[in-house]
Amino acid sequence: MPRLPLLSLTLPIVLLVAGCDRQSGGEAQPKETAAPATAVSGDEEALNGTLDRSHAGEPLPDATVEGANGVKLQLAKLKGGAVLINLWATWCAPCVKEMPTLDRLAAEPGMPRILAISEDLKGAAAVNPFLEQHQFLHLQTWLDPQANLSLGYGGNLPTTVLYGKDGKEVWRMMGGYDWSSDEAKALLAEASAKG
Repeated sequence: MPRLPLLSLTLPIVLLVAGCDRQSGGEAQPKETAAPATAVSGDEEALNGTLDRSHAGEPLPDATVEGANGVKLQLAKLKGGAVLINLWATWCAPCVKEMPTLDRLAAEPGMPRILAISEDLKGAAAVNPFLEQHQFLHLQTWLDPQANLSLGYGGNLPTTVLYGKDGKEVWRMMGGYDWSSDEAKALLAEASAKG
């Protein structure tokens, strides 16, 4: 019996595996790029996040993030004041859509300290052009190019987590959210009741 060349046997397998990123008839999963995300979905549902209180009481993560200027910040040491951690990426449409509302929120007196932590794998190379384009004036932006935080919080973006003064989680919002709403301000007020 003649033997088929190894290439002719492996090619169909390679093609089958390469197609695993697609669901039938659908597009491939979005890939991260260094280019800023400019096209944001007009779908209002993109800002209807889901509130999750199942992790209440968990401490601030023992993780270090980096500023664009190389400054390091240890999250576990942020006890003493309420903190809102927002995990986002330049390629994430709901993240981009909610960022202006977070920026406005950061300008309001009495709000928790807001840390917008990028999960872009390209770090400052992706984030800096995005920030220059959008010119957020009030957000503290940090980098987590290893995406350790998003993996620790379940891998979804955006994810926003509120910690009370005691450094314990109050709640987390999964998905994009309108942080300028009255409902958001009521949720954020819960941080002052903790710790």
